[in-house]
Amino acid sequence: MQVLDDAELAAIDDHLAGARLLAGTAVDPAGVIRAKHVPVARARAFHTGGMGASPTWNVFGIDNSITFTPTFGVTGDLRLRADLAAARDLGDGLAWAPTEMSTQDGAPAPVCTRGLLRGTQTALADDGLTALIGCELEFVLTHEDGSALDASRWNAYGMSAALDAEPFLTDLLAAAETAGLPVEQIHAEYGENQYEFSLAPADPLTAADNVVLARLVTGRVARRHGLLASFSPQPFFGGGGNGAHQHLSLTRTGTPLLSGGDGPYGITREGGAAIGGLVAGLPEVVGVLAGSVLSGARLQPGHWSGAFACWGLENREAAVRFCAATSGNPHGASVEVKCVDPSANPYLATAVLLGLTLDGLSRDLPLPPEVTGDPADAGVAALAADQATALSILDTSPLVERLLGKELLEALSAVRHHELDTYGKDDPAALADRFRFAWSV
Repeated sequence: MQVLDDAELAAIDDHLAGARLLAGTAVDPAGVIRAKHVPVARARAFHTGGMGASPTWNVFGIDNSITFTPTFGVTGDLRLRADLAAARDLGDGLAWAPTEMSTQDGAPAPVCTRGLLRGTQTALADDGLTALIGCELEFVLTHEDGSALDASRWNAYGMSAALDAEPFLTDLLAAAETAGLPVEQIHAEYGENQYEFSLAPADPLTAADNVVLARLVTGRVARRHGLLASFSPQPFFGGGGNGAHQHLSLTRTGTPLLSGGDGPYGITREGGAAIGGLVAGLPEVVGVLAGSVLSGARLQPGHWSGAFACWGLENREAAVRFCAATSGNPHGASVEVKCVDPSANPYLATAVLLGLTLDGLSRDLPLPPEVTGDPADAGVAALAADQATALSILDTSPLVERLLGKELLEALSAVRHHELDTYGKDDPAALADRFRFAWSV
């Protein structure tokens, strides 16, 4: 993270002049958004020197336990440094900025998830590539005590479902506009009291920041309406699961890799290699993208959750849904990775997906055969939906270690194994109740 000069800091001071409190967030390997707050007058100190954080911030569990490891113990200190270049004034006295972790001497910490994504984005640029990421977030509204809202009048994708939540939805859009959050679409989803909004494509780092900001804005607005918003992969057992899909497009020196070529639907050779990297690598990284104790309840065949490691044009059962460059797709061709859920750290998820595309490109992988129907009927193997299998693959994958680094892999494995060891045999309905808001703000 670059330290801003005096002129840049002065511009930030003007931008945040109406705020009193600055929230600096960090997303831990378990996918939980944690934060430190300072008076806005101390924003510069938050940026340059940072605020202290124990190394155990990286091994907090979703139940607030600490899973000590050989690397993460009771000694040592890290600094959370606010990236004021990305700061937003949220209105009503509150400002927000993402943070990055550094050592006390200012060096980037290897365990910093935002720093990992920044490095991956740089690696793309060094290879002449530019990526855009567009994120879709699903959430379920509940009463302020966490209980289910009445669903007797609920219609999937229904106009009545939107009208019932109209004051909340319009306030959410107003708050998003104030925060500079680029919402392109919002609608009632399939699950009861479930809504989804789509964020405009952005560079990978900004896109991941926007996911964090979106959860913050949503939670803030929900509270003002006497509601809560659950971003759990499975808010209520047996109900619709929440996804956190990512759309990915790639260009090389301005030329798209997923259109204008000689392959199916205009996919270029390099675009095919990128898709090949995703399809080949997804079985190894599902523990990053959907590795929580609740993820398996969502990642099931027949749920449009992307449960199969394959790709296909507009195939919503495939983990990689291809969206061609047509008049109905104004942003151009992209692939939608559907198996990502909200328990995933968005910086890790984005870095891993980009890493898989780079891996496919470096190995010049061929475009895999397209799956045009239900992958289950085609005999395609499903991604690991049980946490034990997903973590076993994660722990032994050289690819994952290369994409994350040893320290981040150690932290991620520790917190997910804690979930498995502590809650893996618990009643699924009880788990959904207990962790309904673990990934909310």
